[in-house]
Amino acid sequence: MSDTKVLKLVRKSEVEIDHAEAPAEKKAEPARPAVQLSVAQAATAPATVPQPPSAPAKPRAAKTAKPREQARLDRDQLLAIYRTMYLSRKLDDKEIQLKGQNKIFFQISGAGHEAVLVAAGMVLKPAYDWFYPYYRDRALCLQLGMTPVEQLLSAVGAEADPNSHGRQMPSHWGHKKLNIVSQSSPTGTQMLQAAGCAEAGYRAKLIKELKQKVTGFHADEVVYVSLGDGTTSEGETWEALNTICNLKLPVLILLEDNGYAISVPVEVQTCGADASKLVENFPNLLVQRVDGTDVLASLDVMQKAVDYIRAGNGAALVHAKVIRPYSHSLSDDEKLYRPDEERVSDSERDPIKRFGAHLVHEGLIAQDGLQKIKDDIDHEVSAAADLALASPQPDPQSATRYIYSPDVDPTGKEFDNEDGAELSGNPGTMVDLINRCLHTEMARDPRILVFGEDVADVSRDVYLEKVKGKGGVFKVTANLQRKFGSERVYNSPLAEANIVGRAIGLATRGLKPVVEIQFFDYIWPAFHQIRNELALMRWRSGGDWKAPVVIRVPIGGYLKGGAVYHSQSGVSTFTQIPGLRVVYPSNALDANGLLRTAIRCDDPVLFLEHKHLYRQTYNKSQYPPDDFMIPFGKAKTVREGADLSIITYGALVQRSVVAAKQAEKEGVNVEIIDLRTLAPYDWDAIVATVKKTGRVIVAHEDCLSFGYGAEIAARIADELFEYLDAPVKRVAALDTFVAYAPQVEDAILPQATDVAKAIAELKAY
Repeated sequence: MSDTKVLKLVRKSEVEIDHAEAPAEKKAEPARPAVQLSVAQAATAPATVPQPPSAPAKPRAAKTAKPREQARLDRDQLLAIYRTMYLSRKLDDKEIQLKGQNKIFFQISGAGHEAVLVAAGMVLKPAYDWFYPYYRDRALCLQLGMTPVEQLLSAVGAEADPNSHGRQMPSHWGHKKLNIVSQSSPTGTQMLQAAGCAEAGYRAKLIKELKQKVTGFHADEVVYVSLGDGTTSEGETWEALNTICNLKLPVLILLEDNGYAISVPVEVQTCGADASKLVENFPNLLVQRVDGTDVLASLDVMQKAVDYIRAGNGAALVHAKVIRPYSHSLSDDEKLYRPDEERVSDSERDPIKRFGAHLVHEGLIAQDGLQKIKDDIDHEVSAAADLALASPQPDPQSATRYIYSPDVDPTGKEFDNEDGAELSGNPGTMVDLINRCLHTEMARDPRILVFGEDVADVSRDVYLEKVKGKGGVFKVTANLQRKFGSERVYNSPLAEANIVGRAIGLATRGLKPVVEIQFFDYIWPAFHQIRNELALMRWRSGGDWKAPVVIRVPIGGYLKGGAVYHSQSGVSTFTQIPGLRVVYPSNALDANGLLRTAIRCDDPVLFLEHKHLYRQTYNKSQYPPDDFMIPFGKAKTVREGADLSIITYGALVQRSVVAAKQAEKEGVNVEIIDLRTLAPYDWDAIVATVKKTGRVIVAHEDCLSFGYGAEIAARIADELFEYLDAPVKRVAALDTFVAYAPQVEDAILPQATDVAKAIAELKAY
C-alpha cells in the first residue's frame, strides 16, 4: 500500500478516533500541527481494535490534560524519528529473511510498537537512566544508541553481541554501556527488578554514604520498564506496582498493548480488557493512555510522564495501544486465530506508514525523498547483516565461563582464616553468632541492606523506643534496625518474589542485599526469580551484569509441631542450579564464618539455617574475630575414624555423632564429615575419607528419592568404586511429608537410631 493511500486511511482513522473519544457535547479536536505536540490530543484514549460481541465495553478515556507549551520539532528531528522507526522495522524484516534462510534460529519482532518506543527513547537518557525492556523494544534500544550491527550480532549468536554474547535468543536486550539491564524470557520478572533498581536510588537519597556507592546514581534518574498486555496477568507485575507506588519510586512503566498475548486476546487476559483502568487508584502513579502508533502523541505523553517522575512525584504508567502486524514470533501463525478483517484494521494503523504519509502530506519531504531514506536504510541493514554473519561465534570452551564470579573466589585461601582463630566471650547460640556477623558486616559495609518479612524491630519508627522489637520470627535480625536505621533494615510486603526480585535490582546497582525468606516452606513464590533471574544474571549477560544477593532461609524439621509447611528440606531443588551457592552450617561458629564469606563473595548465595539448630546447646561457640571466614567447599572432619565414613550436613551431623558414639561401644570406629556447603561441596574431603575407610554412608534430612545424597553416592560409585568395600548407603527421610503428630514426625525424619542401624548393616556387609 502506498504512503499516499495510507494517508487517506490515517485521516479517516484520526477523525473516527476524535469523535469516539470526545465528550458528547464537544466536537472533535482540530488536526494537530505538523511539528507541534498537543497534550490534549495525546491524552485521549487510542483507537481500539475490533472486539468480539461478548467483549466488555470500551473503558472510558483518561482525563484530558491541560494544553501546555511544547518545543517545536524541526524537519531534521522529524525525519530522524521516521528513520529510526523504519530502521527498526527493516531489522525485523531482515531477521525474518535470515530465519527463512536458516542463518539465524529465532525471531520475535517489535513491529507495530515502533512509534511509542522511539518516543520513549527520545525523552530518556541512555547511560543515565536505567532500562528494563522486553522483547518488543527494538526501536527503544536503537533510539538509545544500540546499533543495527549490535542487534544483528544478537540474532546470529555472535560472541561480540553486547546483549548476551551469544547466550540468549535475539531481542533479549542488554547493553552495559547504555544501562540496559540484561533481559530474560520470562514475562513480568523484570518488573520487580526495575523496582529494586529504582529503590537503589531511593536508598541513596536516604543514606548519604550510598550516593557514591550506588552505580550510576543521579538524583533525578528514571527507571524505565516495559511490558505487554499479557504480562499484566502475572502476579509479579502487581507485586512490583505495590512497591513502586508504596515507596514512590521513579519508575516509568510502558504498557505496550497490542491486544494479544500470543493468541489470547486482552479481554480474556484482563477483567474489563484494560489494565490501566484497574490501576487508576494506585497512589503516586500518573496513568495516561495514548495511541502508541502516533509518534507525536506518544512523544508528548512520554515527556509528561518523565517530567512528572523527575520532579519527584512518583511513578508513571503509560498505556499505549499499539498493533502487532506480524505473528507473535516466527514460531507462531496469527492467521490461525485472527480473522482477516482484524489484521487489515491493524494495518491501517501501521505507525511507519502513518508517519511517513504525515511527513509527505505536511510538505516536510517528497515521496521520492522518503523512498531515498528507505533505500539508504535497506542498504545499511544489509551491510550490517553481512558484518554480523561474518562475526566469530563464541568458543565452545566458553560454555562454563561466568557461571560464577571470575574475580572473587569464595573457595580461595583469602576466605580461609578459621584455623587458629581466637574465640572470646561467653558461648552463644547459632542465632547469636549469625546476629553478630550481621552487625559486624553492616558496620563494615554500608552497601548492605537487610529486608524481608518481620526482620525489622518495628515498622513504625515512632514505636522503636517503646517496644522490645521483633527482629525476625527467630530473633536472628534483632536490634539491626536500632543500630543501622530503618533505611538499611526494613520490612517487606508478604511476598517472597517481591523480596528476591527487588534484591536483584538493588544488587545490579552495586548494593549488597542480605534478605530473609521467613521459612523455606514459603520460598517457592520466589523460586522463579531465584532460578530464572538471580542465578542466571551473570552467565546470560556474558559477565556484563551480576546480582550477588544473599538469601537467608530458616529450614528443616525436628520442631515438634512444625508439620507440613514448617519442616521442609528440599535442598536438592536448589543445589542443581548453576550459579547459585548453597550453604548449610550445622553449628554456631560455622554459621558465623560461612555467612561472612557469603556476604563478602560476589555470587548469589542461598544461606540455609536449620531452625532446630538455632538454640541448641551442643552447637554453641564463643565469638570469633570480626573478620572470621570459612571458605565455601571446605568440609570439616567432625570425628576421626577408620572403619566407616558418614558424609552429612545440617541436623544430621549431631545425630550421626550420637550414632557413632553408640557404634564405638560395639567396636566400630566411625568418621564423620560435615560438608558445611552443598554447592560447592568438598570432593577432596570425600575422596580422602572414602580411601581411608572404604565404607560410606550419606545421611541427610531430605527425602531419600532424588535427594541431595543421591548425587554424592552416584559420584562415589562412579569415581571411587575401586576403593569401596561395600555399596554406598543412604540414610534419609521417608518419601513423604512431615506430619504434625510428634511420633509420626519421628518416623518420617531420620533419627540417630536410623544412622546407627545403617552403620551396623554396612559394617556387616
